[in-house]
Amino acid sequence: MKEKKVTESSDKLLSCVIKSMQDKKGSEILSLNLQKIHAAVTDYFVICHANSKNQVKAIADHIIDNVLAETGIKTYHFEGFENSEWILIDYLDIVVHVFLNTTRSFYQLEDLWADAEIIAYDE
Repeated sequence: MKEKKVTESSDKLLSCVIKSMQDKKGSEILSLNLQKIHAAVTDYFVICHANSKNQVKAIADHIIDNVLAETGIKTYHFEGFENSEWILIDYLDIVVHVFLNTTRSFYQLEDLWADAEIIAYDE
């Protein structure tokens, strides 16, 4: 399998997603670099959580709006706004996961991809 290279637009998108999470006080923000994992469906997962469904929705809305305004990149797909316990925002190279804190604890997504290079960001 051919290894993909992170482009400048991917770096800019990753930075914008993380900043957007920080703007809305996302907790325990992590990026998982999945590029060296052959079974991975994307290059990066970016994960955070919030303490209420309203905050989960606010973070996800801000990410979508801010990424479009700052980079011009539109979402490829998103889901989870109906119950706001786990909102997924797909930008193809980067997949964003905004969890309710109890949902993140239950699924432990970062443990499923333990082989990934994980970077934690200050809140």
